[in-house]
Amino acid sequence: MLRKYSNSRTLSDNLKLGSLTAFAAGMVNIGSLMIFFAFSSNVTGHYAILASEIVKGNVYQVAVVFAWIFLFFFGSFTSNYIVIHTKKQFTLLGHSLPIVLEIACLFIVGIYGQYFYQETLTETEALLCLMLFAMGLQNGLTASISNSKVKTTHLTGATTDLGMLVSMLTKKEFRAKKEIRDKTKLLSVIASSYLAGGIFAGFVYLSIGFKMFYVACGLLVCVIIYDVFKIFSVKFQNSKRRELNNSQQVNRIRSESKKEIPAY
Repeated sequence: MLRKYSNSRTLSDNLKLGSLTAFAAGMVNIGSLMIFFAFSSNVTGHYAILASEIVKGNVYQVAVVFAWIFLFFFGSFTSNYIVIHTKKQFTLLGHSLPIVLEIACLFIVGIYGQYFYQETLTETEALLCLMLFAMGLQNGLTASISNSKVKTTHLTGATTDLGMLVSMLTKKEFRAKKEIRDKTKLLSVIASSYLAGGIFAGFVYLSIGFKMFYVACGLLVCVIIYDVFKIFSVKFQNSKRRELNNSQQVNRIRSESKKEIPAY
């Protein structure tokens, strides 16, 4: 899911990455909505709030909302910066680092919420800063490595594109194009996973509270483990293949040597 980059990725790679990260984003967004009464996986509404607070002249609120928007932006910037400055031999490390940072942010939110949260406004604003940075990291990473095909923290653009694609599928000439069918499938999976993550998080939060963020962290850990497992699996298969080829080559040489020995 993370090893491959840009056009080398297959539909299967993008479906796996999109479904798991969208599910995690849905969990985080519902968690922030139920706990802090604010969205954390997108900034569209925050831009509207920023404009409103500027008009009202609330300097402190303007600063807070601007910080939320900036941290989402900075998360995306950080992810792409890491990806484009990673050497080819360290691709998995570079692509995993933004996910590791995201896990760290969400884990801090879970720990603080479980043991220290006093429901003050300052705490809420600070925890939302961490969550928005985490979502910026995730969205920047998935968009960067998939050539902008996978964006998983918000669905405004995806819903617009999906509506257009479905309308195109009403014509036979578009239904025959594989790229349109593939894109429709990808966006449908992302939207469904995001919704499923939100529903799942709602029930989980009612049962375990802030520990819900540990579940989201565990899901993201699975994304990294999957790629690590695939790397070792491929290396093991290649090693076995080389051993088999070497063994066949040795047997071939022995067989040829026996044929060359004259009989007396």
